[in-house]
Amino acid sequence: MRLSYASSDAAGQLVFCFISFYLLKFYTDVVGLSAATAGTILLIARMIDAIDAPVWGIVFDKTRSRWGKSRPWFLWLCLPFAVFGVLTFWAPDLSPTAKVIYAGTTYIICSIIYTGINTPVTSILSALTPDPKERVMLTSFRMFGSKAGVLLVNATAFPLVLLLGKGNDKLGFLLTMSIFAVGSVVLFLIAFRNLQERIVEKSKSMPIREGFRALKGNWPWFIIFSSSLCFWIAFISRISMVPFFFQYNWQNKDLTALANSLDVLSLASILLLPWLCKWISKSSIWLFGLVGSVISQFIVYAGVATHSTPLLFIGWIAGIISSGAAMALPFSLLSDSVDYGEWKSGVRAAGLLTAIGAAFCLKAGSGLGGALPAWILDATGYVANADQSAKALLGIEIGFIWLPALFYLFSAIPVLFYRKFERMEPEIHAELEHRRAAIVGSEIPTNS
Repeated sequence: MRLSYASSDAAGQLVFCFISFYLLKFYTDVVGLSAATAGTILLIARMIDAIDAPVWGIVFDKTRSRWGKSRPWFLWLCLPFAVFGVLTFWAPDLSPTAKVIYAGTTYIICSIIYTGINTPVTSILSALTPDPKERVMLTSFRMFGSKAGVLLVNATAFPLVLLLGKGNDKLGFLLTMSIFAVGSVVLFLIAFRNLQERIVEKSKSMPIREGFRALKGNWPWFIIFSSSLCFWIAFISRISMVPFFFQYNWQNKDLTALANSLDVLSLASILLLPWLCKWISKSSIWLFGLVGSVISQFIVYAGVATHSTPLLFIGWIAGIISSGAAMALPFSLLSDSVDYGEWKSGVRAAGLLTAIGAAFCLKAGSGLGGALPAWILDATGYVANADQSAKALLGIEIGFIWLPALFYLFSAIPVLFYRKFERMEPEIHAELEHRRAAIVGSEIPTNS
């Protein structure tokens, strides 16, 4: 089960990672869009997609099938997701206006489908097991799969573009995404085949308004939501600026593949989470990860200020390891917030809470994390495929170092208030088990 759960996130990353890391570069330097236009497309697409996250959540909570609530969506959406992933990196010869419309339309549809297929990766967790410790273990395996997908993409993306395109970047990006898309379909089908939803709700489909009751007074969920939103702004800003920084500021674009491939080192903190959570509170680990991410950005700046590549990469690696724990824990904690909502309101809305708490934050944060640095590039005079002015180089540095540092700091602030709710988890789980046992007992017919 653990490896199959890992494959579900690896599948999504084969397409989504390629988009997150390289779409801004593809839009500006291959398609020929201005940085401001590209950033606006990223923001509008992600905002529209973020709004659909609650809709998907409601759909998931109302889903009834012989495969469960979350699992069937791996089967139903894997092929459409792959197809629109490929179309997003197709650059047909169109007029400037048509290019913008095509880019926005394909990216929006791909993002909407990604919400539909990725949210069940989170929502299914609460149905796989009721054990909080096993949930952390499964989350660690999920992150292992995610990082394996990210490593595969970042280690092979640029070489594949060059190999398959043979000097034609339009063709290279299209064929490279096609390969990743096929792999994504295969891995989603593996997850669909092997995962089983063990906690099955036998109740009738709840009204839409009823699902939102699980949000009322659910302070753990609001903490996770606000922190995650800021985290994704910081994370996406950092990674989307990597190709620009190493090509123009560091004058060594070959380091882009190395820097992005080092993301796999986040597994050092992710795989230790089950062990660390035995000795340290989850909220403390979460906070340490975010504070470490802030500190790492200052180390990166020290490397830039001293023109030291080793120091730059020490900061980069420290940020990868720190952000790994900060990225992984909220996915596990969302399942605990689902339990909290059920305990407080009597409504279990796993689909809605995880759709907004995970997918909305990821999409809205990614939109802002892609748009803000793009707008900074435009405001500071960035010109694609040309020598950059000192002002433009400063804009790249701001998007690469200081914007992520600021939002990592914002992300850490809500986490300061999470510990009191973490202490309530044993009581909540015991009460929920008692309620469920009472329901099962009431359904057993008695002999007269």
